[in-house]
Amino acid sequence: MSEPLPDPVPIPEMERRLTGALDRIAVITDELGSRFTAAGHQLALVGGPVRDALMGRDHNDLDFTTSARPEETERLLKGWAEGLWDMGRAFGTIGARKGDYQVEITTYRSESYDPDSRKPDVEFGDTIEGDLGRRDFTVNAMAVSVPGRVFIDPYGGVVDLAHRVLRTPGRPEDSFSDDPLRMMRAARFAAQLGFTVDPAVVAAMTAMADRISIISAERVRDELIKLVCAPYPRLGLTLLVETGLAERVLPELPALALERDEHHRHKDVYEHTLTVLEQSIELESRLAKDGQSGPDFVSRFAALMHDVGKPRTRRFLDDGTVTFHHHDVVGAKLTRRRMKELRFSNDQIDAVATLVELHLRFHGYGSGEWTDSAVRRYVRDAGDLLERLHILTRADCTTRNQRKAERLRRTYDDLEARIARLSEEEELASIRPDLDGQQIMDILGIPPGREVGAAYKFLLERRLDDGPMSEDAARAALLEWWAARG
Repeated sequence: MSEPLPDPVPIPEMERRLTGALDRIAVITDELGSRFTAAGHQLALVGGPVRDALMGRDHNDLDFTTSARPEETERLLKGWAEGLWDMGRAFGTIGARKGDYQVEITTYRSESYDPDSRKPDVEFGDTIEGDLGRRDFTVNAMAVSVPGRVFIDPYGGVVDLAHRVLRTPGRPEDSFSDDPLRMMRAARFAAQLGFTVDPAVVAAMTAMADRISIISAERVRDELIKLVCAPYPRLGLTLLVETGLAERVLPELPALALERDEHHRHKDVYEHTLTVLEQSIELESRLAKDGQSGPDFVSRFAALMHDVGKPRTRRFLDDGTVTFHHHDVVGAKLTRRRMKELRFSNDQIDAVATLVELHLRFHGYGSGEWTDSAVRRYVRDAGDLLERLHILTRADCTTRNQRKAERLRRTYDDLEARIARLSEEEELASIRPDLDGQQIMDILGIPPGREVGAAYKFLLERRLDDGPMSEDAARAALLEWWAARG
């Protein structure tokens, strides 16, 4: 299952961690703070970097807030930074790079959404307390002024951090009205930090779930990716389902909670899906390259979507059992449609939908009855998704029957061993016909066109059925096929 939740950290220990973190980045914070102070402005490290420092996490992306307006910030950064960018100028943000550090400095601001708008109206503020009050959660509404290192926490963020709870600085209804995406961020932070969510926040999310509709699909997608790739995705996904947000952004997930009764026996598909997701995360190390591993969105999202075709294909039999025939094909179509609506890239859509469509293929393997031809096709159809398909197929076993689980594991071990043997013998990863297009045209004496494609496809099928052939054998097979076509 997913990794255990972190233990609470006493406030004195967090303060010690913050001091250590500030010492490590003093080369940035002290220099910048001195420049802004000399110009008559305030500057403070704010938000995520402060929260993460208190939690003992270091990173090189530093966020600051300042009383200076963007044009003044840009002037103060010139001559100090090694690179500048101002894509966020409309929101008061100027970015810079200095050595290994990337900084973003944003003018104190307050912002709110028009009820029917997807874009915030930005107004600059005059105080850091006002700026912190407009932030999403108290744990992100803490700051440290620089260079003086005064800790600023008007909303009790450090106490909430110690208790591992998400609250808003003011009324959650006001916060979510200003920016409805914060409801998604609550679920994402729960998944990233392993935090609980304050009941008042949950209540506001439930009451205001419809308001997420004014947020662009791209912003919702980005939050969903961060949630799924977090250490504790079950926490965030459960919150989305319980508050009704999932029905607006990923309705296929709550639809998996199929009703059950004593007459119709089947697994709880919703809970099964969350377990498959967690088990797939445990297997992600199989995707590691050069010793580096990390969250794999494609693998995780395929686990989340692999059974979404079941509600559409559920049929009750007279003996009380339930079937879901072709839920793999239906699920792949539903996955494509949902990911398109969320503006995922075509590559991501193709990868996830392919895994959903293939996730049942292994169950035709039986006790190893597949021919080498069937194994080759399994590899061919998975393509560069083969390792992810291995992960999804193994994770999809959630039975509590240990003997059955062990039998499935041994059977899949056998399939992987056969794939490895055939790969070594036949280079399955780059499987292709034994003759290329030019050789086909030379042998048959034909120009480029559909006939060459048909011949190529014939030879590929022969290659999958019979394995590698010599050039002479492939030539003879091609001529026999050509003659049969007349």
